[in-house]
Amino acid sequence: MSPSLVSPGRPAEPKIDRSLTLHLRGDWGGANLHRVCGWIAQELADRCGSRTRIATWNSRGYSDAVRAVGHGEVHVALTTPAAFAAAALDGRGVYRDESFPDLRALGVVPQRDRLVVALHKDLGITTFAELRQHRPMLRLATSVHDGVNHVGLAAHEVLTRSGVDVVGWGGELLEDERPFESLDHVKEGRANAIVHEAIMLPVWQEIGCDLNFLEVEDDVLAGLNDDFGWPAAVVDDHHFPGRAAFRTLDFSDFLVCARADLADDVAYAIAWVLGETRHIIEGQYRHLAPERSPITYPLDPVTIGKAPIPLHPGAARYYDALPTA
Repeated sequence: MSPSLVSPGRPAEPKIDRSLTLHLRGDWGGANLHRVCGWIAQELADRCGSRTRIATWNSRGYSDAVRAVGHGEVHVALTTPAAFAAAALDGRGVYRDESFPDLRALGVVPQRDRLVVALHKDLGITTFAELRQHRPMLRLATSVHDGVNHVGLAAHEVLTRSGVDVVGWGGELLEDERPFESLDHVKEGRANAIVHEAIMLPVWQEIGCDLNFLEVEDDVLAGLNDDFGWPAAVVDDHHFPGRAAFRTLDFSDFLVCARADLADDVAYAIAWVLGETRHIIEGQYRHLAPERSPITYPLDPVTIGKAPIPLHPGAARYYDALPTA
């Protein structure tokens, strides 16, 4: 069993005598959501009956993960960005055909990320107003807009609400599932524009000097927040080479979600794992600076418990037991 971080005054370590069979849902298989699932599975199994089995299913980590939990296909799933799941509670946006009011949070794994819009400097465009005025022919790299991929969904909403019509202006959308392909399109000259996230990836520093990053306009950000609960955020000064701070769409955090009918002791145990064995996952990222890490460490149990959807009562029992400052 992994060493416990419990000390006097900390929430009680869980012990589930029965053996569990649980299904988790992560990402495509080789990224951060799967890694978090592996951490949860290891530490949870250590504290359950000896015949416990925990499987992690492949996923895309977007609305498909939320629906899988809502339909009872899996017990726990991770989705990102965390705030996008709130629309599932009352059936807004991509969930307008089916709401999931029983969706509950077990915790949030912090990842500071943003969705950014960038154009090659050769186009000479630095604002959305200039973009609308000049209507250049763009070869824009982003993710697929299929109602599942949150990057493609957000890119479509930001561009449409900003009055940008890539195809109508004679341009082309280069659509892929993951950020790596989109970034490669820019790096290798196939794209002269990009709308994407994962801004901590090193390749952004390689291509950033050739790009102008556009601030998303206030009315667009306000509309996205009003309609879907998608918050705005700031990209810090010089996160990208030579670029001052600017506002755009927040794309932060991994939401660990379940349904309200997940057993209370299991929900408590998973929340406890997130908060009290955080050194396990932090150790996998400490070779990276926190601002360049896919998980923004050091993790703080209080912050982990701040979710955009209601906490599962079992998980809330753990966060409520945390010592106050």
